[in-house]
Amino acid sequence: MDNHFFKNMEKKTGVNMKDIFELANSLQGANFKDEATVRNVIKSVSKMANKPVSKETEDQIVQSIIKDGKQLDFGTLSKMLNNK
Repeated sequence: MDNHFFKNMEKKTGVNMKDIFELANSLQGANFKDEATVRNVIKSVSKMANKPVSKETEDQIVQSIIKDGKQLDFGTLSKMLNNK
């Protein structure tokens, strides 16, 4: 991808692209049916985005992913975090 694209993303989100890539690499092969794994991902994304997630919101996200079968991707997490 174009380096200019990543610089624009960093500027808009305030999140370092290196951190996003490291998180994405750590998620490959992760078991998203495991509650602890899902909670760790939520906490990592929350910390990275500097957006606190309440226990209630975290529980709702975990429920959506584990029990309702929603896919865990940055788009899904972003929507869930922004709707709370």
